[in-house]
Amino acid sequence: QVQLVESGGGLVQAGGSLRLSCAASGNIFSTNTMGWYRQAPEKQRELVATINSDGSTNYVDSVKGRFTISRDNARNTLYLQMNSLKPEDTAVYYCKLRQTMGALFRNYDYWGQGTQVTVSS
Repeated sequence: QVQLVESGGGLVQAGGSLRLSCAASGNIFSTNTMGWYRQAPEKQRELVATINSDGSTNYVDSVKGRFTISRDNARNTLYLQMNSLKPEDTAVYYCKLRQTMGALFRNYDYWGQGTQVTVSS
């Protein structure tokens, strides 16, 4: 049982910054992948960034150089620092944790409720 709670969303002007947080609780193993996804109206949910427990990261091209994903393993907290925000970044941002477990390497995904990010032009 894992629960994720996002916070930090809001309204910001283009060029501004926001920092999102995701607090995870429950039965969390030390080896896992966490990530941020976003979904804009009438758009598919897309992967924004992921980070493994070893600190390795991946980003969608559209946010490279602007967003930084990080995690505090001791606190089971995920962050997304968003700089140089653009109106195209407007979306609901979701936190996800993935644990791959067992002999069959099953993936167990857990999602937060989402936090709204709105970037005005």
